[in-house]
Amino acid sequence: MDHAAVLALFDRDMREGARPDGPGARIERVPGVVRQVASEHGWNGVVWSGLDEASADAAIAEQQRYFAGLGREFEWKLYGHDLPEDLGRRLRAAGFTAAPEETLMVAEVADLTLDVEPPDGVRIVPVTDRAGVDLVADVHEKAFGTDSTRMRHQLLAQVTDDPDAVVAVVALAGDEPVSAARMELVPGTRFAGLWGGGTVEGERGRGIYRALVAHRAKVAADRGYRYVQVDATSQSRPVLARLGFEPLTTTTPYVSP
Repeated sequence: MDHAAVLALFDRDMREGARPDGPGARIERVPGVVRQVASEHGWNGVVWSGLDEASADAAIAEQQRYFAGLGREFEWKLYGHDLPEDLGRRLRAAGFTAAPEETLMVAEVADLTLDVEPPDGVRIVPVTDRAGVDLVADVHEKAFGTDSTRMRHQLLAQVTDDPDAVVAVVALAGDEPVSAARMELVPGTRFAGLWGGGTVEGERGRGIYRALVAHRAKVAADRGYRYVQVDATSQSRPVLARLGFEPLTTTTPYVSP
């Protein structure tokens, strides 16, 4: 993989050329910044910036004023190659809080190992309605120990209003939900985004997450996407690397004060 070329393509397709990630959201392009504006239950934030040392502080202050005027908390999604090089420091100085750093990992679907089945006794089922969305949200709360209210609302809206844009699945051990994940598909781009793969404690280490990655990547291939991308934690990165994903850069969410 030509890392620099794929990263540049990712920036063009998924950041500078971003599309709304769900019903009711919109993308706005203002000087130096591309941002998404959504409801209070959607994701609000900066997806791309093209700034320099002279323009960065003013752009940060402008986004803070803008989202404050809407009454929205927001996130500045900073990538390791974004400029200026001290943009993270500037965000912290403006009061933002950095969430844990993750690694942007990308794989060409044709190069992936996809002949992966879930372990014995586990089956993968699609999510198509409110009951399935509730299972996904419940699994995520157990797996990550975080509130899933925003994700629950957003996924339900996607499943209900734009089902072709999302693939959500739950892994069941018998009738017990033990893992869940989703994939977001943006028409006209070459990247399918894998999100939210989480497995409850006690079921980890059995290959369930690996099977969910392979399952979604197969769907992406069938729908004509060339690449799949993941914001990987330190726990998922080794699994993804064994499947054929490669790291391109880091990504850190900076949350508004």
